[in-house]
Amino acid sequence: MNHPAALDILHKVFGYPAFRGHQADVVDHVAGGGDALVLMPTGGGKSLCYQIPALLRPGVGVVVSPLIALMQDQVDALLQAGVRAAFLNSSLDFEAVVDTERRLMRGELDLVYVAPERLLTERFMGLLDQLVERGQLALFAIDEAHCVSQWGHDFRPEYIQLSRLHERYPHIPRIALTATADELTRQEIITRLGLETAEVFVSSFDRPNIRYTVVERDNPRKQLLAFLADHRGEAGIVYCLSRRKVDETAAWLEQQGVSALPYHAGLDAQTRQRHQQRFLREDGIVMVATIAFGMGIDKPDVRFVAHLDLPKSLEAYYQETGRAGRDGEASEGWMTYGLNDVVIHRQMIEDSNSPDEQKRVERQKLDAMLAYCESAQCRRVVLLNYFGEEAKPCGNCDVCIDPPQVWDGTVAAQKALSAALRTGQRFGAGHLIDVLRGKATDKVKQFGHDSLPTFGVGADLDDMGWRSVFRQLLAAGLLEADAHAYGALKLTDAARPVLKGETALTLRRQTVRSKSKGVRVSRTPGTEQSSLAESDAPLFEKLRLWRTQQAREQNVPAYVILHDRTLAEIATLRPDSHNALLAVPGIGQSKAERYGESLLAVVAEGV
Repeated sequence: MNHPAALDILHKVFGYPAFRGHQADVVDHVAGGGDALVLMPTGGGKSLCYQIPALLRPGVGVVVSPLIALMQDQVDALLQAGVRAAFLNSSLDFEAVVDTERRLMRGELDLVYVAPERLLTERFMGLLDQLVERGQLALFAIDEAHCVSQWGHDFRPEYIQLSRLHERYPHIPRIALTATADELTRQEIITRLGLETAEVFVSSFDRPNIRYTVVERDNPRKQLLAFLADHRGEAGIVYCLSRRKVDETAAWLEQQGVSALPYHAGLDAQTRQRHQQRFLREDGIVMVATIAFGMGIDKPDVRFVAHLDLPKSLEAYYQETGRAGRDGEASEGWMTYGLNDVVIHRQMIEDSNSPDEQKRVERQKLDAMLAYCESAQCRRVVLLNYFGEEAKPCGNCDVCIDPPQVWDGTVAAQKALSAALRTGQRFGAGHLIDVLRGKATDKVKQFGHDSLPTFGVGADLDDMGWRSVFRQLLAAGLLEADAHAYGALKLTDAARPVLKGETALTLRRQTVRSKSKGVRVSRTPGTEQSSLAESDAPLFEKLRLWRTQQAREQNVPAYVILHDRTLAEIATLRPDSHNALLAVPGIGQSKAERYGESLLAVVAEGV
């Protein structure tokens, strides 16, 4: 580490004893004037990678963030640590904007957060020109850099124009950061932002504290409620594909006694803001949302992310589940899905106005998502391999905890493929299952399918069993759903060897999974610290109450004051002096000065 000053800032300002992973190398590189692309999982400490270089270099660090609603919390957290920070976005009135710009030009800010559309105005570029002339522009940090990718799920057109920063200010270091990017997105970030000569830092994408579970959709509401029974009083997110489903699910959860709020782009801005603030600032709120919610959510104690519909790609799934367990504590990523999800996504891809090349990429991403769901291999291995990372079975996903049985499904596959072929490849799974099971429904009779050789040859499997077979044939690329024919299943070229008996096929056996057999870390609702000794729990609760009071008085989220992990350390170490408090991870000098006396009093009272 060439910058002992960086370690000093890490300790004194942010209260951490040492850097983690690539942090030290990134800080060193950017503080020295180099460009960087940083790929680091959520909760991995990306923010410090640009905050510390901004404090080390002369002038102000300009942070580009697409998240207007969350800039306030990020700035509040920095102010708590004694860092001079501010933001500029459309939520400020003219007077506040002028005041912030004056402070910026007087050298009174260490970091300023800016929305991309404001940054790109001639007015703001003019301010940057003046800062550069005075040698007072430290760096540009481009957060959520995957927003530049047209292949991605969070594409923002204004991000593409951020290449102008390098063209106009070639000597100012830039650091682009994202928590998820496959090889394709990574290359697009580099090309579009002109980062060809930048150093690329890739951390492990593994989030070992998250348990991944996928269940076959049966009765989704009942399944969700059974899952939530393990998370009473805990904060979490439930993702749905449509706005209507969000509203209906949130209302239904409220009726079941769960504190749930809806969030989607169809709600007015005030309602969205109010719901987001409640989620961030209150304990135990479940946010039911479309993907319009979540990017950049800093709340560290989200204990679960549930998907009631299949995400459109593994990047989206990884990004969304990654909002759980940012504090490193045991958390869950749970999903229920069915065949219909694939049909809906296919239809969305085909009906979009995207160019053919983009549709092809989106189909591949959907296939990878489906293969993940149907894999008999460790979830974490499949997920990390997708991001180009080697991994071993984790022991902490549904497949590892309760391994699925596999069977020789060659004959079943031949029957299913034959049924699709003989009915003209014009029907969906429901109709084909009726034919296979010998159900002479009106529709089956109408098309004369009750006289086909395949009628009734699949009576050995029930509906759920056949649905599992069809899902796996889709996942294996032997069938594809025709979006223009209401999800009709068509054979691909890869099906021919299986149909002819030239290739054997191993399938996972369909099972109705009971609740996860894994040993779940037990804790009282809201007590995220699995490592907390029983004797320290009462003091931990007192500290949480103290923090809630502080947060209310200052009108900031509780985690902006101190993280749960820091409170747990205080409850365990029981510091009895100012210096002892400074030894607690997460407490820098500013927080020790601001809260020291008050915290020591709570500890003394609890001893």
